[in-house]
Amino acid sequence: MPVDTKDIFAIVEKQNQWRGRECINLIASENTPSPAVRSIQLNDFMGRYAEGHPNVGAKINRYYQGTQYIDQIETMAAKEVRELFHCAQAEVRPYSGNNANTAIALGYLRGGDALIVNSTDAGGHISHSFFGVMGRRIQTRGQVLKAGKENSVRLQFFPLTEDHYHIDVAQTIDLIEKFKPQMLVMGKSLYLFPDPVKEIAPICKQLEIPILYDGAHVLGLIAGGQFHDPLTEGATWLTGSTHKTFPGPQRGIILGNLDPENEKNYWGAADRGVFPGTSSNHHLYSLPALLVAVREMKAHGKAYAARICKNAVALAQALDACGVPVEAKEFGYTRSHQIAVNVFAFGGGVRAALALEANDIICNYNMLPGDSDPMNPSGLRIGTPEMTRFGMKEKDFAVLGELIAAAIKGQQVKDKVNQLRGQFLEMEYV
Repeated sequence: MPVDTKDIFAIVEKQNQWRGRECINLIASENTPSPAVRSIQLNDFMGRYAEGHPNVGAKINRYYQGTQYIDQIETMAAKEVRELFHCAQAEVRPYSGNNANTAIALGYLRGGDALIVNSTDAGGHISHSFFGVMGRRIQTRGQVLKAGKENSVRLQFFPLTEDHYHIDVAQTIDLIEKFKPQMLVMGKSLYLFPDPVKEIAPICKQLEIPILYDGAHVLGLIAGGQFHDPLTEGATWLTGSTHKTFPGPQRGIILGNLDPENEKNYWGAADRGVFPGTSSNHHLYSLPALLVAVREMKAHGKAYAARICKNAVALAQALDACGVPVEAKEFGYTRSHQIAVNVFAFGGGVRAALALEANDIICNYNMLPGDSDPMNPSGLRIGTPEMTRFGMKEKDFAVLGELIAAAIKGQQVKDKVNQLRGQFLEMEYV
């Protein structure tokens, strides 16, 4: 019997038209994959399994037969990821950045371990904190997930400088020597400036404390040479999402640059954390798409990443000129793809985000330093990766800044937004 799916396809088509051709998307954690990345995901791998590692020569590593072609793709993907990031190890089986972090947590951490992470009000991702995978992993029976309480989870936050957008290196070194954590977790969700890996790595190496660097947001900027390289600076693992500044399919990766002496302990933890720790079948259909995205980044990553960062500064300057304050002005606003906009004077982050959405400008409300309620924050997090990919440059983001400011102040600018978006429908850097 025929199955009626017209309503499903109609909703999807509305999404394609609205978000794909009418809206200006400024969500920092999103991007639009290229036509090649999109199209190759419709393949026979979608219904298949390939647990374990690719079979190599006469050595059998898979737990299923029929994997000869995905073995080729997975091997090629890992090799070309290593080439792109100039590293020794690459794990391409995670299917999201958070899944990659979870694999490290499961493979390396144990109950009762101690961590130092970025706090959520300072931009740290919730998965790093008490209620995320890191806090849950080190929790033991009888402990509470509450900072400062007796018998709470052994998790500390990085000390910050007065501006709250930078880690205080001296205080952090003191905390490491006193607290003796089993791991440091660097990287953020609201991520304007690099974390000081190079300055903190020596004490961690001396005390044999690994550093997990969550590069979910900045992976494409690292690949394009526009952000610091945490592996070169001393991080043990670099995890990332491949669908943010790195414009590929929704997957994750784990990278390492470990010497043979440390490879067994640290990379072995990543390997067993991925399988059987967090996945069996690892969404095979999107692995060819990851390989396509890697090759696109090899060809265009430097130019794309540079333009992303220039556009972020241009947008920040335009908003500030229109009377909408942008955080960290004294530091040049940002060194990444993101800016943090303070809209407290305009009713707060939720009100501003809804006003922008009503005008087809899509972003997300976000906590700023000093905020305590994640559901009623004073800020917006705005990112430039997707619209940069569609060809917008500094002058275009300056125009967009005026439209954003007008919408936040209560004006209706939807027609102008749609007209502006209509000029940028063809994808570049592909």
